[in-house]
Amino acid sequence: MQKYLFFKITQKSRVLCNFVLILTIITHQKTYSPIGVFDSGYGGLTILKELVTTLPQYDYLYLGDNARAPYGSRSFDTVYEYTLECVKALFDQGCELVILACNTASAKALRTIQQKDLPKIAPNKRVLGVIRPTTEIVGNYTKTKEVGIFATSGTVTSQSYVIEIEKFFPDIKVFQEACPMWVPLIENNELDGVGANYFVEKHVHHLFSQSKNIDTVILGCTHYPLLKSLIEQHLPSGVKVLTQGQIVAEGLKDYLVRHPEMETRISKTSSLNFLTTDSTELFDSHASLFFGQEMKSKHLGL
Repeated sequence: MQKYLFFKITQKSRVLCNFVLILTIITHQKTYSPIGVFDSGYGGLTILKELVTTLPQYDYLYLGDNARAPYGSRSFDTVYEYTLECVKALFDQGCELVILACNTASAKALRTIQQKDLPKIAPNKRVLGVIRPTTEIVGNYTKTKEVGIFATSGTVTSQSYVIEIEKFFPDIKVFQEACPMWVPLIENNELDGVGANYFVEKHVHHLFSQSKNIDTVILGCTHYPLLKSLIEQHLPSGVKVLTQGQIVAEGLKDYLVRHPEMETRISKTSSLNFLTTDSTELFDSHASLFFGQEMKSKHLGL
């Protein structure tokens, strides 16, 4: 009888332990809600790096659509389709908030996703871009009221920077220069080569041939901070260079203060995970250049 009683208690204990374990797993799955950070490739890692530095308490999940990169020269419809697909994938991974850490995606897809798609597929979730935070503060830097933009062809064509800056600072003149070779040079680690020097000098000259009074330039692509020192070598003396990482990080910090209902839904265990639609080995070897540390990514099939 004692044996049987012991057996029943043991069985009950095991069942209880298993129940607690399952409950713990389910609870973890429910509470894991990282901030999603999306880019077509590697450049968004420069944004993620600043987010982690400024807001280290949150969980982050990065997705690079490397298999279909670059987005810069693709049509509006294609960029929208790819971006929406990746946003949905991040939602499926538990993200309540997604940052489009890609200027081309922010320019060509963000507004449509916010206005058309979110009300249907995820009305309580949010998608933010990187262009608006930059355009909101550029007036604090320029004295001549003339600003230059270095960006991809897609971002320049979209006129997003021109439109957004005019909303906040209608007295500022905006001059743009498309730099289609800068991203390939960066991703092929040719930062110190003669090719990088040639194309940076070329596009700086083109921009300032539009106006000699430009006193502030925005690096309107998340890849471009890696060329910042080279760009500064070719700029006229005294011209300010704005990169987006810290601006976006401070903008997100402010957003979460103003939206506590979203802030409380984001999990806070300081975890950092990476997804890529291409080879994980290739992603890991290239990504360290942008993020500054080694990483281990996982593949995501779309």
